[in-house]
Amino acid sequence: MRKHILAALAALILLPFIASAQNGRFRIGKWVEIHNAILTELNRSYVDTLPLSRMESAAAHAMLEALDPYTVYIPEEEREDMDMVLNKVYGGIGAIIAKPDVDGNVIINEPYENSPAALAGLRCGDEILTIDGVSTHGLTSAESSERMRGEPGTTVVFRVKRIHKGPSWKAGDIMEIKIVRKRIHLPDVEYAGMLEDGTTGYLLLSGFTEGAAEAVKSSFLRLRDQGMKKFVLDLRGNGGGRLNEAVDIVSLFVPRGSIVVTSKGRVAGSEYEYKTSKQPCDLTMPLVVLVDGGSASASEIVSGALQDYDRATIIGTRTYGKGLVQSIRPLPYDGQLKVTTAKYYTPSGRCVQAIDYAKRGEDGSVSPIPDSLTHAFTTAHGRTVRDGGGITPDHIVKPKRYSRLAYALVLGGIVDQYALKYAQEHASIPPLKDFHFTDYDDFVAFAKEKEFDYRSGAMAIFDQLKAELKEDGLEEVASEQLAALGAVLEMDKERFLRLQKDEILPFIEEEIAVRYYYQRGGVLMNMRYDTQLQQALTLPLINIEQ
Repeated sequence: MRKHILAALAALILLPFIASAQNGRFRIGKWVEIHNAILTELNRSYVDTLPLSRMESAAAHAMLEALDPYTVYIPEEEREDMDMVLNKVYGGIGAIIAKPDVDGNVIINEPYENSPAALAGLRCGDEILTIDGVSTHGLTSAESSERMRGEPGTTVVFRVKRIHKGPSWKAGDIMEIKIVRKRIHLPDVEYAGMLEDGTTGYLLLSGFTEGAAEAVKSSFLRLRDQGMKKFVLDLRGNGGGRLNEAVDIVSLFVPRGSIVVTSKGRVAGSEYEYKTSKQPCDLTMPLVVLVDGGSASASEIVSGALQDYDRATIIGTRTYGKGLVQSIRPLPYDGQLKVTTAKYYTPSGRCVQAIDYAKRGEDGSVSPIPDSLTHAFTTAHGRTVRDGGGITPDHIVKPKRYSRLAYALVLGGIVDQYALKYAQEHASIPPLKDFHFTDYDDFVAFAKEKEFDYRSGAMAIFDQLKAELKEDGLEEVASEQLAALGAVLEMDKERFLRLQKDEILPFIEEEIAVRYYYQRGGVLMNMRYDTQLQQALTLPLINIEQ
């Protein structure tokens, strides 16, 4: 009798779950049937030929957008581009190109250090006249880039007009250059070196692709051999990548067998603990981890774990808040589905996800989890940390704020275009420690001829205010006041460029440095003006020996 009662109770308990599963299967079947019926009817009745490829892509993307921004459909033709995004890998010569003049030729804008392009002698400013016999004159930058890419081991032939004198050519010479394509993997460690104090090591990590942890390890050991006494790991702007690389980076600094992150999904048995499996490199050296609003996913796993173990001092601003794990699933016809399969939790139990995509407003909008609904957790030494919105640093240090004009010049490509022009006109620059850009008049003359939104932030708000007043029918009522305020805020392009010289100069110097000393040159130049880093080095660190 007891067995029958238990069986009956079990059935009652399971009944809602069985009904829910059956309801889910019914709704999916119903949706598929409706979808097929719509396509069949459109194919039979629509007035024009159906653009099936576009409809297929639009339907898939629209369906997945209802879930979260990270669950996406990857058709076969986009897999190579996705591989570049996820792994920073492609087959090619290793150079960024530009086309300043729509009717002109393609220009080498930036060869990567030690890439096939750099080893073949291509320099910033060189003109690419043809690619495998095809003129670049009528090609877009994207079309030219596509022709330069290809399977590693294959050869691509360029006709190049040299911009500066070289070992065996004169400026203006036209040469044929054959380059064997290679597997180009953009490095995650953009720079690793000692700071000026001679005891602080600094490493800028821009991603977590395959091999990132090993690169961090080798750089750390090299710096320690050089006398490093404190290590700064810069994760600002690092949007994440492979979870296993994040785990291996944490394993460099905490005892073997430590939990780094736990993932929990909806499917039974999907909970998994990721522990360090390797011997650490160093358990006592003071660590600083720099983060900001662009530090996400794997960056939050690293900074969250090191914070939970009180192993590092986290400095900067609150991180992005992406606590979702994605997996790649194969689809028919060589497509792929990148799907969110779990949420991850730091060693203390925190989930850093800032937005609950399952809870949407009636209009489909989502909002960050308010601080009032977050929960408190404790670190290894009993410090309080919270969930629900990224990693909050131990010390809040805000970056320098820039004017709207500076952002317009950088994001609009004006500074980049000028750096290319500068590289074409100057065969070399002094060593970076001695280089200072002094021809600001030339930059102003260049920039003021370009089309970009050079309004100040105040002027942009003023223009919005006028539009709102016009919309409300109040423009005439406030016309005198508006005219007076507009006269104060109005500023011509050249005057504003000169007024903001001090904040624009660092951006120019950084872009120029990249053209002569590659990405590491840009990092070194940026560190000259990095007030956030400079302030971080003066702050007290967490005591790891409590």
